[in-house]
Amino acid sequence: MNKNNYDKKRSLTGYLMVSPAMILMLIFVFYPLVNLVYLSFFNYNLIGTKEFVGLKNYKILFFIKTDFIQALRNTGVYTLTVLIFSLLLAILLALWLEKDNWINRFLQKSMFTPYLISMVSCAYIWSWMYDSDSGVFNALLNALKLSPLRWLNDSDMAIFCVAAVAVWKSLGYYLIIVLASIKTVPRDILEAAELDRTPPLRKFIKITLPMISPQLFFLLITITISSFKVFDVVRVMTNGGPGNSTDVLVTYIYRYAFQMNAKVGYASAAGTVLLIIMMILTYLYFKVLNKRIYYQ
Repeated sequence: MNKNNYDKKRSLTGYLMVSPAMILMLIFVFYPLVNLVYLSFFNYNLIGTKEFVGLKNYKILFFIKTDFIQALRNTGVYTLTVLIFSLLLAILLALWLEKDNWINRFLQKSMFTPYLISMVSCAYIWSWMYDSDSGVFNALLNALKLSPLRWLNDSDMAIFCVAAVAVWKSLGYYLIIVLASIKTVPRDILEAAELDRTPPLRKFIKITLPMISPQLFFLLITITISSFKVFDVVRVMTNGGPGNSTDVLVTYIYRYAFQMNAKVGYASAAGTVLLIIMMILTYLYFKVLNKRIYYQ
């Protein structure tokens, strides 16, 4: 067998090996995305025939209905809250638990445990803890002689209460990633900084932070995407209430697609907007931050 035939055979074998995964992606990823954009230009409710309406669904989204803008704003607040607190707490806890001893190992395992629990189960547990009448948090406030709070029944506080559950559940996973990246920082560089009597904060900003920037960049993207797609915790804890104060984009899409007379075309337009937002954010992350990432 000559070299050209051998290379062709290897290439064909490679294509055959990845073809099952590519077929599954075409069926379950690319086709639904294309169909989502296609349906957004129609008035369709799963029963009758599709009626082409052009950009009418998008006009209703942005200029007629106000609940979509509210859902978009809530999603932005939720995403920023989860993103800031998840990254900040993960970094602080990783620095605290950096030393290898049995107490730190125990704490790492303890913090990782909530990540293994179903989000629905976590949401039900935290809903009981937030309960205004029999919840744990108000019981603690009463024990401290403080006024009880309404928690999930307060339109200004509810979205942050829901975000706190998401931060608590996934913090252990983010902590493990940041902690592992900190331990890969070369010891000789840190020792040289200590010999120069570099202050700890400056050492972290100038040495440790650039060294772990690829992992932080990965977490930035994954937390942003998962926060924009949040559904289960909001659905279980508040179902978008009180009012529309915790209504996020995915619960908004779900309500119009499956509850509000199955307005699939309108819900597809909202889903397309969510898709475009995620594409723009991902592009901006890579465009703006990729140059600031230090790859060893």
